[in-house]
Amino acid sequence: MNIYVDADACPKVIKEVLFRAAERLQIPLTLVANKLLHHPPSRVIRAIQVEQGFDVADNKIVALVARGDLVITADIPLAAEVIAQGGAVLNPRGEFYTKDTIQERLTMRNFMETLRGSGVETGGPAGFSQRDCQMFANQLDKFLAKRK
Repeated sequence: MNIYVDADACPKVIKEVLFRAAERLQIPLTLVANKLLHHPPSRVIRAIQVEQGFDVADNKIVALVARGDLVITADIPLAAEVIAQGGAVLNPRGEFYTKDTIQERLTMRNFMETLRGSGVETGGPAGFSQRDCQMFANQLDKFLAKRK
């Protein structure tokens, strides 16, 4: 199993949780972003910098992911592609996307995008909180414990 992180928008505190888990369990962790990312020196943690461009990092993750891998992202279309390939997807707020929930998420995302495109102000997600971080860490631990 590998863990891939859609790292451009992933909160720093979540990356730190992932670094500790990867080191503790010696699970390969790959950060994918279109900017240079710093990470602790490790034989299991690496970063891939892709070119600038729409969905370039997402496409790289899709090319790398295999059945049973875990992807950390809040990007709904990327999550749908990973799930279709047999990967698991956990967002930085600690929610797993599944085959049962991803279509509803895609529909809502597209609806909100249509509203924004027509000039309706929809606001954004709530700010990232310590509770979100704790939820993420708990879900990650449960997932990784099942994989041992």
